Amino acid sequence: MKRIPVQSSSVAEVGYDPQQMLLEVAFRKGDVYRYFDVPESVYQELIRSGSVGKFLNSRVRNKYRYTKL
Repeated sequence: MKRIPVQSSSVAEVGYDPQQMLLEVAFRKGDVYRYFDVPESVYQELIRSGSVGKFLNSRVRNKYRYTKL
């Protein structure tokens, strides 16, 4: 999945696959997580948010099933 860089102190890149509704998040420390069944609207809000890290914590983390890659 192609990821794009984001301005964040904790997140390096994010990617999204609209057909599979997968959100991929690469953190600056090297961890990569894949979140399942994430609507494209949530991804769009994420990349437009003023704080990617805060958005992930409040709108994605613990709300969608995920796996660490």
